[in-house]
Amino acid sequence: MDVWEQEAREALMQRRSRLWARGAQGPSQEPVFALSEGDHRELRDIDDALARIQGGDFGRCARCGGAIGRHRLRAVPETRYCLTCSGLVVR
Repeated sequence: MDVWEQEAREALMQRRSRLWARGAQGPSQEPVFALSEGDHRELRDIDDALARIQGGDFGRCARCGGAIGRHRLRAVPETRYCLTCSGLVVR
């Protein structure tokens, strides 16, 4: 795994842990689904990015297949799109 992929993985794992902790309640610390829709979406995006790192697809735009810039990946490691395509995608 490339150094910048490792950095992204660590950042994503930290964010994921914070989100899960935000939803944890009770002595078992099991996450409850009292998280906001935005938190759930962020968890899905993080899990998808972690899967792309594991699968070797991290850093490639889901729309055009081109490389996503490292600065963009450092700022938003869960992004699926390069800067050009991010303006073209309708969500």
